[in-house]
Amino acid sequence: MCNGSEVIGVRANREMKIGASMRGGGTVFCEIKVKFRNSMVNKSKMTVWMMRGIGIVLLWTCFYQMMGIWDAFTPILIKDWPSSNSENTMAARVSADFIAIDSRHHRLREKRVYKNNGYLMVSCNGGLNQMRAAICDMVVIARDLNATLIVPELDKASFWADPRFDRSLFVAIPNIFESYQAFSYGVELYGSDFQDIFDVNHFIVSLRDEVRILKDLPPRLKIRVEMGQYYSLAPILPLLLKHKVVHLNKTDARLANNGLLIEIQKLRCRVNYDALKFTSEIMELGRRVISILKQNGPFLVLHLRYEMDMLAFSGCTQGCSEEEAEELTKMRYAYPWWKEKVIVSDMKRKQGLCPLTPEETALTLRALGIDPNIQIYIAAGEIYGGKRRMRALSAAFPNVVRKETLLNPENLRFFLNHSSQMAALDYIVSLESDIFVPTYDGNMAKVVEGHRRFLGYKTTISLDRKFLVETIDQFSNRPLSWDEFSSSVKEAHADRMGSSRPRMVIPDKPKEEDYFYSNPYECLDLEQPNEPLQIA
Repeated sequence: MCNGSEVIGVRANREMKIGASMRGGGTVFCEIKVKFRNSMVNKSKMTVWMMRGIGIVLLWTCFYQMMGIWDAFTPILIKDWPSSNSENTMAARVSADFIAIDSRHHRLREKRVYKNNGYLMVSCNGGLNQMRAAICDMVVIARDLNATLIVPELDKASFWADPRFDRSLFVAIPNIFESYQAFSYGVELYGSDFQDIFDVNHFIVSLRDEVRILKDLPPRLKIRVEMGQYYSLAPILPLLLKHKVVHLNKTDARLANNGLLIEIQKLRCRVNYDALKFTSEIMELGRRVISILKQNGPFLVLHLRYEMDMLAFSGCTQGCSEEEAEELTKMRYAYPWWKEKVIVSDMKRKQGLCPLTPEETALTLRALGIDPNIQIYIAAGEIYGGKRRMRALSAAFPNVVRKETLLNPENLRFFLNHSSQMAALDYIVSLESDIFVPTYDGNMAKVVEGHRRFLGYKTTISLDRKFLVETIDQFSNRPLSWDEFSSSVKEAHADRMGSSRPRMVIPDKPKEEDYFYSNPYECLDLEQPNEPLQIA
């Protein structure tokens, strides 16, 4: 047998041979016994290290899970946290004119409890107002799928449609979705995230009774997105249940205008007019512009869609020189994802598919009887042709202003090169104008028109471009006198001033019917809310 001193010697030096002090078979027995004890010690230490490793993995897993829960509840905790910054406090005191739904609707709502079928990620594309409408629809989709919505990612790099997004996930849900193509108007030189434009905490908290919204995916699921597959025209729910994460790379598929439940339509309105609230910085600057304008009397916002990109895409060259027309054509051919290349400008103009020129706009505003002394705020980018093309409008209405002329450069320096944030400023000013006049029915024109209807039928003049170009040509060629021309224009637009009217439905032609966000009829405060929609 091995005595205690021998065992201790082995523990101190495992290379020591202890059989030298023993005789006969005892040496072998003792050596085997010590080796057995050594192996037991090694196994015990390995078990300890394995347990420590498993414990560390479990702790990190719990940590990441807690971070996801923290992201979900942080907005609730900080919603009413007092700020020591007086400027932010002032920005928070937004006037009632900016709030679409009164304060009693902003109380903390009960969270909706539901079984989460998965996570819905969305990458919006297009300009600010195309993305705004898409976000509203994506909230409804997440609600309908019982999914958790990840705060949408805004388009940062595309110029209208970016070919880098060719591998897109298009979604088809029968009787709900219809496909359409729309574009943004401008280049986001430095990308804006959701929280740079909208109050992300308000967005999450205000919709907590409808859908769960997180700022980011739980870390354990991010790898699934990186290794994910691409699908086209596939139903969402089976994919969501299978993969737990679905990422919509584009939002060119949208909810239908009509035929949806009233609850769905009202949720779209609630997202648009309540949950999507601009940041305090944008709101404060918008208030400053409006304050300056109101000090000088009533003002009209003119959404003059006469930027270079718009003209190149549409092929409309009315009033342009040959050199300018050639420049616009080259630009159109330079972008392969603009499908229409050969365009006859005169034919398109007569069909009412071109934006009005600054000269045509000046004649139209005069014919409508707009006060020549009213302030006209230009809500647009750089006008193609510059001062030469603006000469007629400035002569007829001397008080033409822009945000760049009303504010100091210092006020705008954080917004320059951020087209979406500049568009947000124009959106705020457009909502508060005495009159809003778009010269083309793009996304901003439609969304602002609907928002103004929601706020109480503020005057929004929807120009009949096909009628106007025909009548302007008649006036220019002298068959019509000024009085006849003016009377004709006023009569044609008497029922196009943004007042209440049912939405026009055109079966099987969704692109031609009234857009839901330009006339959210189901959400308006009407005495007769059950009045049927008009069927063409």
